[in-house]
Amino acid sequence: MADSGSGKATGAGSDWPGHAGGPDESGYSRLDEITAANAGRLGLAWYLDLPGEVALEATPLAVDGVLYFTGSYSTVFAVDARSGELLWKHDPEVWRHPGKVKIVFAVNRGCAYADGRIFSATLDGRLIALDAGSGELLWTAQTVDPDDMHTITGAPRTFNGKVIIGNGGGDYGQRGYVTAYDQKTGKQAWRFYTVPGSPEENAGDPAMERAAETWTGEYWKTGTGGTVWHGMTFDPEFNRIYLGTGNSGPYDPSVRSPGGGDNLYLASIVALDADTGEYAWHYQVNPREAWDYKATPNMILATLEIDGKSRKVLMQAPTNGFFYVLDRETGKLVSAEKLGKVTWAQSIDLETGRPVENPDIRYENGETILWPSPLGAHNWQDMAFSPKTGLVYIPYQQVGVRFSKKPRPDEISFAGLTQSVVIADENDNKGALIAWDPVRQEPRWRVQHDLLWNGGALATAGNLVFQGGADGYLSAYDATNGKRLWRFNAGLGIIASPMSYEAGGHQYVSVLVGYGGNTWGEDVLNAGWKYGAQPRRLLTFRLDGEATLPPSAPADFAVHPVDDPDYRVNRATLAEGRTVFTWNCAICHGVDAVSSGFPAPDLRESALALSREDFGKVLHEGLLVKRGMPRFETLTQDQVDLLYNFIRSRAREAGRKGAPPA
Repeated sequence: MADSGSGKATGAGSDWPGHAGGPDESGYSRLDEITAANAGRLGLAWYLDLPGEVALEATPLAVDGVLYFTGSYSTVFAVDARSGELLWKHDPEVWRHPGKVKIVFAVNRGCAYADGRIFSATLDGRLIALDAGSGELLWTAQTVDPDDMHTITGAPRTFNGKVIIGNGGGDYGQRGYVTAYDQKTGKQAWRFYTVPGSPEENAGDPAMERAAETWTGEYWKTGTGGTVWHGMTFDPEFNRIYLGTGNSGPYDPSVRSPGGGDNLYLASIVALDADTGEYAWHYQVNPREAWDYKATPNMILATLEIDGKSRKVLMQAPTNGFFYVLDRETGKLVSAEKLGKVTWAQSIDLETGRPVENPDIRYENGETILWPSPLGAHNWQDMAFSPKTGLVYIPYQQVGVRFSKKPRPDEISFAGLTQSVVIADENDNKGALIAWDPVRQEPRWRVQHDLLWNGGALATAGNLVFQGGADGYLSAYDATNGKRLWRFNAGLGIIASPMSYEAGGHQYVSVLVGYGGNTWGEDVLNAGWKYGAQPRRLLTFRLDGEATLPPSAPADFAVHPVDDPDYRVNRATLAEGRTVFTWNCAICHGVDAVSSGFPAPDLRESALALSREDFGKVLHEGLLVKRGMPRFETLTQDQVDLLYNFIRSRAREAGRKGAPPA
């Protein structure tokens, strides 16, 4: 059995106690009752309906016969692993903090476990400790300023009696940091900032003083970014925690750091001492980041034979389209290669570790077209590593983007830039599952998908790879050659990673079903799933399982607008209404009210949005606040009228395109 590099066997055994299975975050299960030879016998063992949930990104933990996972609004669930019976749930009531809900859609990527405690983080920035047996609240720590634009969607990690959590908000220029707390008391142990602050804040901190030398101007006032909203991996052997830092904010480096500089530690992998939080090393995947690229996807620890030598490595496929192998003791680059279509750089220089960028790629002439887009060639959907095959299984996607400093008449800029989807070949706006050889830095096999934004991967000792898809199917593939051996219609797109555990002497595979998690380019991400039309569920499988799902609504790509033929659209105010919509509503309801069904309804199809009175009450009185729709009490009545008129216009336009009014 291969070694993870931590002195322990790769992946998870009978339990699945941590994110991606355990400290190495390999997404690998050592269980082998379910194999490539018998995968066709897989059947549904049980399912649990999760009413009120929307996008489900978490992967359950399995500890001593209980599954623990989080829902869209940071609710924690505990479920009997054999029967699917709900044991307890804890609702942190994030709706009581509407300021955070307004700036990011509600998703959560999981919880952590240690010594009888479950740790989870909430959208509004709280870190919560619960008793694993009862769900009783043990302590709460407020990890971000309640009044700023930091939020949390990621899962905590546990190590050495501590629990660590990062945050998001880099798109809004928030300064990134992670904080470690004592697991028993919730007392802060240490905090590490991923980008420098003001000169006064940096003074006496060697890591921040060194980073500040790579920034110019009053960057601490303009905005920085670099938040750690997903990838964190603990390395027991070197007693380090590795952080994957995010994109810049603002995106344009000439705005945030006009005099140049690499802008450390944006888009970087940063290693810290796990006990003190002190800086150990870093590797920056995108110096002077300019395209909303991030090193936030998961990082896998392994030991690989490279050029006849055993190397303790860290592997990551950040959003920029390259696959990196680093020496995790020193942080030095071992190798890097393109996963697929990448046009922003020719290659990565193995001597300097820096990318060899293509000319005119930084919108020097006002705009540029490149691959991949900010959606990434690989995003937060976890990749997995099998020590049996030596391959990494990567949820890949191909999307191009046009960045411009010169907005077209129909475009609205964000921080001085516009983004639009570019389609140039038949694989654009599609995904794939790629089996990647990290030693040879080349693909071994590839399964092409018709849709993008598919789920994460699970590899098992049974020589299988599991992945859910945007099309609503969970599939099992032969890990050696990519042949599909089994699939199950879940009735709704899957974006989460599956996991595996043992209960009652049998191997199970579980996955959360709830499509969503991004509103970038809604027409690109539309998989036909309507808001609230299909139930969100936890599905669990085993050999010869005999449970069945009730029928649910099929995918529907058509728009079914609700219109009032007597309403007269005021075309003179549409541009102003569009601006109000963009800055208040688009994050959840989609750009220009074009929604893919998540994380909120398509307002063109909403009967509630047809009633001017009800529409006003939702915004000003918070009629739907407990369902995740915050109150917008600061909007004036004139702005509400502008929004109403804009939505009515969009619904009518959809009807004229051929969709019959409801």
